[in-house]
Amino acid sequence: MYIAMNRFPVAIGREEEFETVWRTRDSYLDEVEGILDFKLLREAPGEDATTFISHSTWQSEEAFKTWTESEAFVKAHRQARMPEGLVLSHPQFEGYHVVDL
Repeated sequence: MYIAMNRFPVAIGREEEFETVWRTRDSYLDEVEGILDFKLLREAPGEDATTFISHSTWQSEEAFKTWTESEAFVKAHRQARMPEGLVLSHPQFEGYHVVDL
């Protein structure tokens, strides 16, 4: 399994607006094989921002990479434009292989 996450620093006071963008967009994840789960996580507000994390679980890193190279990915990200000032910087990507214990 593979976990892919993006951290988004969202301007204080605009958290609901960020959540609405995610709720109303089509991710097209149902068009790609290998996705197991998707969640949007929200941390408690910090001094300068509230961090949101998109957290997706995939069958493999290859399945995730296939998604990032797909037309579904292009369509999803084409409509995912954020209003100016909502996200304070580019999202930070993190990818992890799940260790079987």
